[in-house]
Amino acid sequence: MTSYLIGLIGAGIGPSLSPALHEHEADHHALRYLYRRIEFTDPIGDLIRATRLARYDGLNVTHPVKQTVIDHLDDLSPDAAKLGAVNTVLFRDGRAIGHNTDWTGFAESFRRGLPGAATRHVVQLGAGGAGAAVAHALLTLGAERVTVVDVDSTRATELTTRLNTPGRLRAAPPAELPALLADADGLVNVTPVGMAAHPGLPLDPGLLRRDLWVADVVYRPLETELLRHARRLGCRTLDGSGMVVFQAAGSFRLFTGVEPDVGRMLAHLTKLI
Repeated sequence: MTSYLIGLIGAGIGPSLSPALHEHEADHHALRYLYRRIEFTDPIGDLIRATRLARYDGLNVTHPVKQTVIDHLDDLSPDAAKLGAVNTVLFRDGRAIGHNTDWTGFAESFRRGLPGAATRHVVQLGAGGAGAAVAHALLTLGAERVTVVDVDSTRATELTTRLNTPGRLRAAPPAELPALLADADGLVNVTPVGMAAHPGLPLDPGLLRRDLWVADVVYRPLETELLRHARRLGCRTLDGSGMVVFQAAGSFRLFTGVEPDVGRMLAHLTKLI
């Protein structure tokens, strides 16, 4: 039986469902697959070296190391290099290669969960590692304009510069949110606000309106306060379950070379939640 040792590095990852998702899918393919949580401790380089020495086959990395991990890898896939963010590390032949399956995960979730949604102008909250992936996904899906709002204006500007799509992607300060949302078709929350460990709302809910679609990448809880307010208004909404499954499926494919059954993974996530 083929065996794999996989890890997840991040802060506050105790509630993560990634281990269960990966191991359950591996069971269906008769793979011996151990997926361990590794709580983040600084410096990240020490953790990467330790997992190499322990002969891990791969890692998923999440908040807050999707960007800082890059300096400790040997190479990046084209997507990860463009985004400046990694969520999957593959150990092969003594080398650590960074990949990004977050952007394809969000893109597929959006296609399935919000078919036909207007994307003339989308406002995105958050410019961290997942923020780069979601912005790239929105542009790839055909968004005419994406405005990235982050409390760290430097981070938002760096993201727009890195993706290099003049005229389609810009950074804006939180003070502009009322005007931006009045003109937007959709809103995506890519900040940690709304997670079990970071409860609350990432913006004033009074800025929402019925004809705005609202997406959130948070999946624990599945219904964040933002989505709850949006649904009460009658907005079309997209929760974080699709993104977590499709990015997990992408990582699983890289780790094993085996094609996962995303329908089965989605059904399993629903049971877990």
